[in-house]
Amino acid sequence: MPQLPDDLDAVAVRTWCSLALEALGRERAEIDAINVYPIADGDTGTNLYLTVESAAAAVEAVFAAHETGATAPATADAVRAMAHGALIGARGNSGTILAQLLRGMAGVLADGGDAAHLRLALARAADAARRAVAHPVEGTVLTVAAAAAEAAEGDSDAGGEPDLRTVVHAAYDGALAALARTPEQLAVLGRAGVVDAGGRGLVAVLGALVEAVTGQAPVRGPRTVRGKAPTPVDGGSVLGLPVGGTPVEGVPAAGFPAGGVPEADVPLGEGPLDCPEDGGAGPAFEVIYLLEAGDEQVARLRTRLDVLGDSLVVVGGDGLWHVHVHVDDAGAAVEAGVEAGRPYRIRITHFATESGHDLRVHAEPAQRAVVVVVPGDGLAGLCTEAGATTVIARPGEPPASGELVDAIRRAHAREVVLLPNDAALRHTAAAAAEQARTEGVRVALVPTRAAVQGIAALAVHEPDRGFDEDVVAMTAAAGATRYAELAVAERQSWTMAGICQAGDILGLIDGDVAVIGADVPATARTVLDRMLAAGGELVTLVLGEDVPDSLAEALEEHVREGYLAVDTVVYRGGHQRAPLLIGVE
Repeated sequence: MPQLPDDLDAVAVRTWCSLALEALGRERAEIDAINVYPIADGDTGTNLYLTVESAAAAVEAVFAAHETGATAPATADAVRAMAHGALIGARGNSGTILAQLLRGMAGVLADGGDAAHLRLALARAADAARRAVAHPVEGTVLTVAAAAAEAAEGDSDAGGEPDLRTVVHAAYDGALAALARTPEQLAVLGRAGVVDAGGRGLVAVLGALVEAVTGQAPVRGPRTVRGKAPTPVDGGSVLGLPVGGTPVEGVPAAGFPAGGVPEADVPLGEGPLDCPEDGGAGPAFEVIYLLEAGDEQVARLRTRLDVLGDSLVVVGGDGLWHVHVHVDDAGAAVEAGVEAGRPYRIRITHFATESGHDLRVHAEPAQRAVVVVVPGDGLAGLCTEAGATTVIARPGEPPASGELVDAIRRAHAREVVLLPNDAALRHTAAAAAEQARTEGVRVALVPTRAAVQGIAALAVHEPDRGFDEDVVAMTAAAGATRYAELAVAERQSWTMAGICQAGDILGLIDGDVAVIGADVPATARTVLDRMLAAGGELVTLVLGEDVPDSLAEALEEHVREGYLAVDTVVYRGGHQRAPLLIGVE
């Protein structure tokens, strides 16, 4: 039996993230089914799952960086990675709030993971999440988070030294009890006979924390899907959670009199709603983006977006923010972000309201589409012009499988060719492809290992020919493209080309360090010479954001003078990890 932690160290945080992802994976469909607030779009469970998936991936990346070391990462590194991963991967209203909860906890747990710090972390998290929401509403995940923090603090009345296991159990029990009361606090939940979906997701995350600390999962609450009565767990009670759906005549709903939630406590048409009730006429778009901006600019952005729409949640800090809002004018919401700073990873979802239910607008799917991962805005524009659906991989922020699945859905085609353009994304892309196949999409994964291979594959894409024939042609074009990139050494280390020092320019060919140089131009010329020694017809150069055009001009001249009949094309990659990407076909 594994040793149980005395405090939340990095290993415990890793376990927590993994268990939370498993729990949300099990309950995702049921949470989606009870999602009626703030928009009845049935995606709260999915959004929470994708948010935690991104958090867990970030934590795993921290551990991967320590694989060769004898010790685990520092707790501070793990919790900060968890918070950052959740922030960049947050989805929907619920995921954005969860990201702020995790960020609030991380700010305290980075200093210590004992019971006292955990109590303070839960309190800070609840407060930070409430302040992030423009118009907080009771009966939501905010209420559940506050109750968890209050319950965790309340057990200190017993005196003595606080115990971590007691604290996590108290927080979970407090959250579970608060979740059961949400239909009494929010009229739309009471009429639907369900608990708050976001709150239920938070209970699942706190249950995973209990299991990570104690080694045992807490007793789970009932299923609260509309149309199903709650089911006792292991012969026990249904823990006071309300029936999901219309109560069976003569059978009391769990914790309520016969007939379900008492109407007198939640009068129709009343309640502190921040959004339209029951899928009524409301904003047409959900707009989400990451934003690089300062505190003052974000304060002004909050004010402007609050006027434009509702369900406004802005979370983050230290120059990076996650913005979520429901509006009728999606362009104005994005323009507000541009005025505040630099928005990216912009996602706009269009809602249509018909007969009181929110429905996604569906056009007839295209026959075939290409989804491509690109390292910068410049290549995203290039690939979009070529008809592809793009996913931007920011430096240190690889996309999670959920983001790739979202892109496949956005492509809205019967057949999709997926180009991950990164060897490290192989398993992530495979998982996304498998998920999309279960949804009826025919997906082919072309294992491109670099952006220049993706460009080569996209150049030969022909949607009018047979799917298999098209995939074979794209795979052949990618395979015939050798790739290289320049990078700056962060520290002294051994490489296949010898020992490099911090600040050296490294030339990586097909993923391995082949050249160590003192400056970018000379290293780039040497890399090109080595690659073209084996032949080639076309050189592709992708320049980073801060690389001058003069470098491209010098390299073009170098190729023209030294290699007859070899053409060169140059693209601007924008904000990407490497200053220069090179492809040779």
